[in-house]
Amino acid sequence: MRYFISILGIFLFAFPASAKHLYLERDYQNYWCGQKGGVTEYKLPDKTRVDCLTDKYAVEFDFAPKWAECTGQAIYYGKQTNRTPACVLILENEKDVRYLKRLQSTVNGIDFKIWTMNPKEIKKDTPQSVNQIKN
Repeated sequence: MRYFISILGIFLFAFPASAKHLYLERDYQNYWCGQKGGVTEYKLPDKTRVDCLTDKYAVEFDFAPKWAECTGQAIYYGKQTNRTPACVLILENEKDVRYLKRLQSTVNGIDFKIWTMNPKEIKKDTPQSVNQIKN
């Protein structure tokens, strides 16, 4: 019985809760930001980090159920960097579209950019050319 519990414990710790996603948020972030020529994890004076900063956008990445967090953080980062706030919402299944609709209705009428990504868009074998800077 002890052996079984030990094996179960190892299994649970080896596969954290984030394993429910096919890719990590940072995989989407690195892929997208590298394609756009942005800077990943741009550090602000208050120690917060913009997921991807481009010449025009302050971009936050989140999985669809966290659409509201994505919105709030993007608006904050946009104001702090004098960029247009933007969100890349990660849609992993058809049901996630309801979160996209919530995001769209929330930012309707303000200067806010929305992109979406899904697991099929990630090319793990593609070399990343992600810029990172330290402030």
